[in-house]
Amino acid sequence: MKYQDYYQILGVERDAVAPDIKKAYRKQARRYHPDVNSEASAEEKFKEVNEAYEVLKDTEKRQAYDQFGSDWKHGNEFSGGGGHGSAGAGGFNGGDFSDFFESVFGGNGQQAGHGRQRQAPPKGEDQSLKLSISLEEAYLGGSKTIQFSQKSPKDDTLSSPELKKLKINIPKGVSTGQKIRLSKQGYESSHGGESGDLYLEMNILPHRMYKLDGKNINLRLPLTPWEAAQGISLKVPTLDGEVGLKIKAGMLSGQKIRLKDKGMPGGDQMVEVMIQTPPADDEESQQFYSDMKKQFDFNPRSF
Repeated sequence: MKYQDYYQILGVERDAVAPDIKKAYRKQARRYHPDVNSEASAEEKFKEVNEAYEVLKDTEKRQAYDQFGSDWKHGNEFSGGGGHGSAGAGGFNGGDFSDFFESVFGGNGQQAGHGRQRQAPPKGEDQSLKLSISLEEAYLGGSKTIQFSQKSPKDDTLSSPELKKLKINIPKGVSTGQKIRLSKQGYESSHGGESGDLYLEMNILPHRMYKLDGKNINLRLPLTPWEAAQGISLKVPTLDGEVGLKIKAGMLSGQKIRLKDKGMPGGDQMVEVMIQTPPADDEESQQFYSDMKKQFDFNPRSF
């Protein structure tokens, strides 16, 4: 029996792991498949590729091949995984090539040369990720480049996960929990079909100044007692830039002022007045508060 180097046929090292063997097989099978390669030797090489893969993908068959070489079958006829009768090495006859090509590499749903409709190969699994973005990114929207792992949860190999970079577009005004679907950006199909979809779940990070409340944005505005008592015109920040705000005399701590259309799209910004008292940490300050107590006949707890 002529010795066939299955590792050489697939173009892999003898210590290659299963994912590398599968990747090499798909590459060689695509190269020599008679539906895409019209060379006279393509069919024979295609059979060799399938025979090599049928052995190397199977742990027991591979161990026997590594030990006994071409005599690994010990007289048993190789059937290419069984179920294909006397189709020859690799278990594929002439009528099976187009079927195999569709199941492994995908197709247009119609068997080449036969005209009968066939079911498209199954698509890959969908992938879900949570994407944390800033409040500004959620408000403005726009493009963003993300990087993530596409190692399938079913892949129990020790190989390093493949990182994928993807430029996405964040719609203006997204909210926490909202999902964005990216077609065909999920896990690859192991049967040659379309890739699954990628679902990005938005998560808006906490902000140092603003608090998000639905579509509204809350901002606490510190005021001194005299600013609140006498009133003042000042500028306050919004996600759309600073705007002028007039504080009426006599504002109380906790009162809110609405800035229409300055929240997330469809919402407002609520400015909450927070009166802050200067510290009395020296004798002069203590005397000032004592004089003020005498000046005003005021009891805030007169319920």
